[in-house]
Amino acid sequence: MSFTGNISPEWIESQYILWKESPELLSPEWNAFFQGFELAEAYPSGREFLEPGPAFKLCGVQSLIFRFRSLGHLMACTDPLSPCRTDHPLLRMEEFDLDETDLDTVFRIRKFIKQEATLREILRIMRETYCRSIGVEFMHIQEPEEREWLIERMETVRNKPSFSTEAKLFILRKLQEAALFESFLHRKFLGQTRFSLEGGETLIPLLDTVVNHAGRLGVTDIILGTAHRGRFNIQANIFGRPFENIFAEFRDSGETGFIGDGDVKYHSSCSADLALPGGTRIHISMEPNPSHLESIDPVVEGKTRARQDRCGDAAKGVVMPVLIHGDAAFSGQGIVAETLNLSQLEGYGTGGTLHIVLNNQIGFTTPPSEARSTQYATDVAKMIMAPIFHVHGEDPEAVAHVAALAVEYRRKFARDAVIELICYRRHGHNEGDEPYFTQPLMYEKIRNRPPVHRLYADALAEEGTDIRLIGEMEREVTARLESAFEKQPVPKGAGFKGLWSAYQREYAPAKVETGVPGKTLKKLADTLAVMPADFTPHPKIVTLLKKRREAVEKGENIDWANAESLSFASLLGESVPVRLSGQDSRRGTFNQRHCVLIDIRTEKEFVPYDSVAARGTAFRPFDSMLSEEGVLGFEYGYSEEAPEALTIWEAQYGDFANGAQVIIDQFIASGVTKWSRGCGLVMLLPHGYEGQGAEHTSARIERYLQLCGENNIQVVFPSTPAQYFHLLRRQVKQPFRIPLVVFTPKSLLRHPLCVSRLDEFTDGWFQEILPGAEDPEKINVVLICSGKIFFELLERKMKEGREDMAIIRVEQLYPLRADLLRAEISRYRKAGSFSWVQEEPRNMGAWMFIRPYLAEILGRDPAYIGRKEDATPAVGSHRQHKIEQARIVEEVFGLRPG
Repeated sequence: MSFTGNISPEWIESQYILWKESPELLSPEWNAFFQGFELAEAYPSGREFLEPGPAFKLCGVQSLIFRFRSLGHLMACTDPLSPCRTDHPLLRMEEFDLDETDLDTVFRIRKFIKQEATLREILRIMRETYCRSIGVEFMHIQEPEEREWLIERMETVRNKPSFSTEAKLFILRKLQEAALFESFLHRKFLGQTRFSLEGGETLIPLLDTVVNHAGRLGVTDIILGTAHRGRFNIQANIFGRPFENIFAEFRDSGETGFIGDGDVKYHSSCSADLALPGGTRIHISMEPNPSHLESIDPVVEGKTRARQDRCGDAAKGVVMPVLIHGDAAFSGQGIVAETLNLSQLEGYGTGGTLHIVLNNQIGFTTPPSEARSTQYATDVAKMIMAPIFHVHGEDPEAVAHVAALAVEYRRKFARDAVIELICYRRHGHNEGDEPYFTQPLMYEKIRNRPPVHRLYADALAEEGTDIRLIGEMEREVTARLESAFEKQPVPKGAGFKGLWSAYQREYAPAKVETGVPGKTLKKLADTLAVMPADFTPHPKIVTLLKKRREAVEKGENIDWANAESLSFASLLGESVPVRLSGQDSRRGTFNQRHCVLIDIRTEKEFVPYDSVAARGTAFRPFDSMLSEEGVLGFEYGYSEEAPEALTIWEAQYGDFANGAQVIIDQFIASGVTKWSRGCGLVMLLPHGYEGQGAEHTSARIERYLQLCGENNIQVVFPSTPAQYFHLLRRQVKQPFRIPLVVFTPKSLLRHPLCVSRLDEFTDGWFQEILPGAEDPEKINVVLICSGKIFFELLERKMKEGREDMAIIRVEQLYPLRADLLRAEISRYRKAGSFSWVQEEPRNMGAWMFIRPYLAEILGRDPAYIGRKEDATPAVGSHRQHKIEQARIVEEVFGLRPG
């Protein structure tokens, strides 16, 4: 059925009237139909266009142009392993009531590169632009300016600009460097895994174009995230990393030197300052990446945003993130969609990311038909209306063209752009894999296919390039590789450079004075309670702020949220930036924080902390999208780039961090020992047993303690507002930066005993062990615990008047201050009973971790009091919870000296 087949003139007229009033209600085809000619000028009576004739033909031509822009990619020749498609039913002339008799008819066209053209010429322009080596998806973009810009940039050159001979030789040189580097590694280190780029060598001229073109557009920094394939090739031929250093990693002879445990060589990072033609310079850095592929995406975005925040608004354009993805990972891993969703959000946008999908047309052994439900691996990017350029991996000039076009688009519109480089993988998933087992037909094609640098060299030779020059270029590259193979590696540093040079690498326990004078705290509390005269807050907010100010003024009953507020305010006043991010974190999951106030009449926002921050110091609070892995990865990257700031990610409930386990395991807990990458990120994880079921109870303390080793993270369960205040301040006052995991309260936020006096804020420091206040000579029973259970024990102890009982609180579980714990326990020489008490089941919480420490100190195992082993953290019944909680307390207070 053709576009206008069997349609009555009356119906067309009704649609025309609707189009004049509400064009958004019509389909793109009908919008193009009515936009195709000047109705009022061409047909003043308003009736002529209803009759079949030139008007319908013109509308068909206009619709044909629209269709080619929308669907021309379906006929593009972008797959090196498949024959090119020469026809598609949706792009035939008949679909638009056109035929061969119309080919030489001249049509006057709107929004085209020519005002008048024959249908033959129009078809040629459309096919050349959208159906050769580049297929473009961009008509899903809703902003007319972006569409029109892309149309103008592509159709004027037919998506095939002319390159000078010098430029073509430079492209060939980059292809030779890529190909010969891989073949050299294959010969010298036979059988070693390197995740070869062979089959996708055009990635190197693509990236080279990106770097050079970005530099010409004013970009000063590129932060790159990529998985394994081609990683060494990028380091060698884009970053200029010395070949000899790469060879030393393959030899694994200890020449490279690293601190900590290190990582496999194809996870490594590097950075470089490159001099570009014209005298400009650009800094490029490659982030280290674990085998969890796309997990690097939000980390790169966070690091980019931190650098942009430091340099001001203009940096959105000049600091550019680039992410290289595999096809199977881009379509298969949810973190990709999470990262894309961050791209235009206020707290997480980075002014556009360039995404390069290296499409090998296979994921390990899985073909696309079994790996995705979409036509393209890149379809997920349509969710943010990013333009997508599908490009033939063996047409290096087309690749260079879309690379430049994508960079320009990103720079102009501050939005993401996607390049899908369709190529293949010459070997298996790694160099020891046999792809013929699972894809014999595909790999038979690949086996007989010449490498792309040979194909391009042949094409240049046909154009007249001297073949001897091509041979000389190859020999120069090979000679450089052979020479480097005989050299010793260039010494490299052990990380902690630049911003990190001001910080110690290792954890070192010390008393860090974090008190703030009472006069200063009172002034801060006063300032935070003042709102603009034209601001109308919710009445309950007025009451809340008044109570906070009164508590500080009176010097007592300062609760958890008030203590946090004072810590933020005091740090901001000392020129320490604070960034807070998480689901509903600005108000607080438990209606406790209110760091951003909302006018109830206008919904205008007011941030009290702006009134206390030192000049140039920002408080950045953001409610995140509903994501854990994506947002936590972003904040990790941010803290990696901003060691001077207090960067906080808060989980809505502590166990929600389960959804970000890859970021916790692979980056936060191990980044320093693997890659020498420091991080001072704070994770706030609400934890506590209040009868809310298995999913709103436990932050899984045991999991974090299992990750502890070599002082890699701090795991803290503070029990008082003052302790929390000192802890947050300590995090940025220490001479080192180590991730901080804090188990924060829920019910304790408003518990009458969980309050602190002002004098507890003015002096001292965070105490890793909080002693009991009793006379040691009277103590027969010693309880050791951490967190919320202390207050239930304290209430019962006070009620029963148990002066023979002491309660020691372990506030910092790791690094455990065993020396302080030993000293405290040794005070109770007469005690006959020592017990560890916890709310969590026996196989969870801190018990398994702390048991051997206590056994060593006591010379015997302490008693355990808590829930029995369980498969879930907590029961789903509030009634059953109360029974279990009461049993713990009853068991404790049934203790008598043994």
